[in-house]
Amino acid sequence: PEAQVDRFMFKLKVSYPTKAEEREIITRQISNESVNIEKVASTDDILKAREVVSRIYVDERIKDYVVNLVSASRYPEEYDLNELKGLIQYGASPRASIFLTKAAMANAFMKHRGFVTPEDIKHVALDILRHRIILTYEAEAEEVSSEDIIRKVFDAVEVP
Repeated sequence: PEAQVDRFMFKLKVSYPTKAEEREIITRQISNESVNIEKVASTDDILKAREVVSRIYVDERIKDYVVNLVSASRYPEEYDLNELKGLIQYGASPRASIFLTKAAMANAFMKHRGFVTPEDIKHVALDILRHRIILTYEAEAEEVSSEDIIRKVFDAVEVP
């Protein structure tokens, strides 16, 4: 199952709706009114945006940063994260490096920048990595989450 889960780019945490929001959901679902949906972007707009995102600059130091972050989840002792060694069953895969970089490029695009910063990487990290770091039973017993591990990795890896 780990390999199947790894194919999903993000694992987003979605909270429950408020009571008012849930009531509105019910109202919309039982209504016979037709919904008026308006197009906000054309296929051409989306293809152009994808092209722009693909041209966002990723410096070699940023690539090294991503590789080090992912590597630290696999080999924590190499990053002086000895306390994590018995807590991680499987670290993040190479797919994590790819998706972390692509999501950071999209984040830079959304911020109207033509280049990726370490802050872009941090901004998308939890959503990209939380389902890719598989914890041991010891970690679960100690109530350590994958998000706790990710934060410690970010604290340990040098920022370019």
